[in-house]
Amino acid sequence: MPCRTRFNATALALILPLTLAARADKPRKPRPPLPAAQYASHDTHANEHVTIAADPGDSKDTAPHTRLDYLSHGFMPIRIIVTNDSSQPLSLDDARILFISSQDVTENAATGDDLQRRLFEMKSVRGTRIPMPAPIPAITIHHPPVDKKILADDTDFGFKTTTIAPHTTAAGWLYYDVRDLDEPVLKGATLELRKVRWAATNKSLDSFEIQLIPTVPATSAASGTTTEH
Repeated sequence: MPCRTRFNATALALILPLTLAARADKPRKPRPPLPAAQYASHDTHANEHVTIAADPGDSKDTAPHTRLDYLSHGFMPIRIIVTNDSSQPLSLDDARILFISSQDVTENAATGDDLQRRLFEMKSVRGTRIPMPAPIPAITIHHPPVDKKILADDTDFGFKTTTIAPHTTAAGWLYYDVRDLDEPVLKGATLELRKVRWAATNKSLDSFEIQLIPTVPATSAASGTTTEH
């Protein structure tokens, strides 16, 4: 009986991390976007029949269901929703989507490298050492590199395409480094989109300026963060 118990414990230690890793690697589906005009923070260009909205993920309930907890590491998730009600495709290939704080601090969306530098931890390289009863040697579980999780999150939650077809809505999450900004970071902040172009002519639309509205009171946002699922 003791040998069987030891075997079961060993098997569980080996199988459980592999099972959790397999589950973590499954694709995740963001909630479908609504038409951009239905979000509280949006800017409509009526003559061009284009509306762009920004939906902040400033709390555990509103942040995307990503593999990594970007909010707790100082990156504000913001979902960009583009509704193209015109008869021609839009291009975001050259678009600049800027977060501008109430103190006029301008932040570009974080790159994968920016996220990697902030979220990377040495324990991910070393792995987790699981002690075993003698004489069985300890087991080291090596975790997937953070950059693979970042890439997977971008695949699942980023824009699927930078071309927005006529009469469609597309959306994707971006992350902004707000760690050094005064709290509450969304108060008085705006999101500005420049160089959104018509795909056929490459002509730029006028800039979009979106007043960001917190989804929860500042006190709740400060205490609520996303968790790694």
